[in-house]
Amino acid sequence: MDKIKLGIAALLAAAGFFSFYFLQDNPMVVRVVTLLLGLILATVVILFTARGKQLFSFFKDSVDEVKKVVWPNKKETLQTSGVVCVFVITMAFFLWIVDSGLMAIVKYVMDQEG
Repeated sequence: MDKIKLGIAALLAAAGFFSFYFLQDNPMVVRVVTLLLGLILATVVILFTARGKQLFSFFKDSVDEVKKVVWPNKKETLQTSGVVCVFVITMAFFLWIVDSGLMAIVKYVMDQEG
């Protein structure tokens, strides 16, 4: 039975896509509404399958987990961002020094051989 429901969902989604292109002469609003209607109906049909129920449960559990996250306050965010910026600038300077040194070595070696 789930395969039939998934087939119907695929047909509804395809109908939404085809109607978007088939209704080229109509206003864009009508085209977008038909596309969204097909996709929404396909989603509703999918939610009545066993996998759809599992997927809905997964999304619900994911939202519950995100609610448990302790987000940093403004001060912690600014401090962490400052540390990251200082580290990036320091590493950029370090890599510039190393690159310049290696380039000088390569130029020195190339000039001696030539």
